[in-house]
Amino acid sequence: MNRYTLLAALWLSVTGYAQQTSFSFCFDGNKKDEKALQITKQQVFSEQTGYGYDLQSAPDLKANKPFYFSVAVPDGNYRVTVTLGSKKSAGVTTVRGESRRLFIENLPTRKGEFVQQSFVVNKRNTEIAPGEYVKIKVREKSKLNWDNKLTLEFNGDAPLLSALTIERVSDVPTIFLCGNSTVVDQDNEPWASWGQMITRFFDDQVCVANYAESGESANTFIAAGRLKKALSQMKAGDYLFMEFGHNDQKQKGPGKGAYYSFMTSLKTFIDEARARGAHPILVTPTQRRSFDERGKIKNTHEDYPEAMKWLAHKENVPLIDLNSMTRVLYEAMGVENSKKAFVHYPANTYPGQTKALEDNTHFNPYGAYQIAQCILQGIIDQKMPLQKYIRKDFKGYDPHHPDDIHLFHWNLSPFAEIEKPDGN
Repeated sequence: MNRYTLLAALWLSVTGYAQQTSFSFCFDGNKKDEKALQITKQQVFSEQTGYGYDLQSAPDLKANKPFYFSVAVPDGNYRVTVTLGSKKSAGVTTVRGESRRLFIENLPTRKGEFVQQSFVVNKRNTEIAPGEYVKIKVREKSKLNWDNKLTLEFNGDAPLLSALTIERVSDVPTIFLCGNSTVVDQDNEPWASWGQMITRFFDDQVCVANYAESGESANTFIAAGRLKKALSQMKAGDYLFMEFGHNDQKQKGPGKGAYYSFMTSLKTFIDEARARGAHPILVTPTQRRSFDERGKIKNTHEDYPEAMKWLAHKENVPLIDLNSMTRVLYEAMGVENSKKAFVHYPANTYPGQTKALEDNTHFNPYGAYQIAQCILQGIIDQKMPLQKYIRKDFKGYDPHHPDDIHLFHWNLSPFAEIEKPDGN
């Protein structure tokens, strides 16, 4: 063994936890896997161990409060299998991953009952290649989506975690999401977007990788290296969803416009995806909550939705007309009730919120959940092969008849932010 091989071996022995791609943990002393690591309340995440409770203190089962658990892993897709329940008490558990992506929703377990469920989480950092990184914004630097850990949030009325396994998988298709603040994984309450809700409706044979970011246009998304990062992870059989328009329409000057620079950027997405054997999907922009005096939604996106339809036809690309679906959805809700799908909250609803929040572009969790179901219905209507990965409990969605908000139960994550996302 030469000295360089020896040095490499020593380096791997010291930092091996960061390269490990398979883990098994036990949280209640009821070890069914002999190789599982027993986790105690003192097991706090550190760079040395590479796993442990994170962001907050270890769970107090009597308090029924949310808790986080992180594992340091390299970029990739990971099948996460959770065993939920307890011998001692009944529970109701919600599981979210990374920047508040919803995977398991309000799952009840009786005392003594254990339920096992699996899902696939995409983990990434900003590195595209050695020395090359995505140009993330300052406010993104604290996002869980961009760090070197896979972080899981256990929430719900009474969250109970018995066991957890994590293993890297490379044989499932990945759905890459590209877009703006209506698509992005929002880390903090009360903001949410459809990209972090749609994960709840897919099984563990597919993975969603949400690369969207607030304030981005199609061309700035490319310029920041976000598309290049996604392409570095992309393989044949994957999907690339594109929803832009909100911020693109604000770009003025020579060469700008729906049928000019916007088309060139979207064509770049399409060509790059196809060059790798992936399937591009166009999504027209979600409507803003902008009603006229007759209670009808006004068109605020100029000719951008029609330009996307033109490009979809020209390039033979499937298109989900979210612009039309959300027009129906908001009009079905009505002028006042539609506020309940957006970030409309009186002052002092959240810590540090001294003024009312009245945002007509960005969704709250209920609104994002409705939009995600529009996308799912679009996948079904377009007869995309992706529909086979939709969970059986999704029974279809008609935007003329949105879900009853009183039946929507969302346990708040511990962190809130009053500053609105970039873009409108």
